[in-house]
Order: sequence, then structure tokens, then C-alpha cells
Amino acid sequence: MRKILLATLLIPILVTTLASAQTSSGTEAAGINIGAGLAIGLAAVGAGVAVGMAAAAGIGVLTERRDMFGTVLIFVAIGEGIAVYGILFAILMLFARV
Repeated sequence: MRKILLATLLIPILVTTLASAQTSSGTEAAGINIGAGLAIGLAAVGAGVAVGMAAAAGIGVLTERRDMFGTVLIFVAIGEGIAVYGILFAILMLFARV
């Protein structure tokens, strides 16, 4: 579990750092790249936890009431939205420099 968590946090940091290393220079750019990587990595971990909990509870609900499928699907999709917000914040950090 620790290896997966470590890989989830480090891979986005490395990718964002390498992707913008050619266009940026200085310690400020490195800080922005690390922040963008952390935004993606931590959002992915949060989304995984949220979807895991919502899906487990949803399966329990669906075993008793099949008509609640739409509601369960909405709760699982809300958890996925956390990862989308992380990607959005990372894109804003990388490209919306003032």
C-alpha cells in the first residue's frame, strides 16, 4: 500500500517537473511544478478513497434495493470529481502564471 501511495504522489511530480523544465527556470518554477504534481497526486489518492468507500456502500445498498442504482452512481461520480478538480488546479498552476 505504501508503494502505491508513494508512486501516486511521485509520478505526477516528476512528470510535471520534466514537462515544464524546458520552458521554465529558477526555484519559483520548481515550486510551482511540485505544487502541481502534489495537486494531481493528492487528488488522485482522495478520489480513490472516496470512490472505494462509496462503491462499497453502494454495493451493499444495491443488494437490498435494485432501484437505487442511479443514486449510487451519482455518489461514485462525485468521488471521481475530486480527481478532476486536482487536474484543473494543476493546469491552472502550470499555465496561468501572472
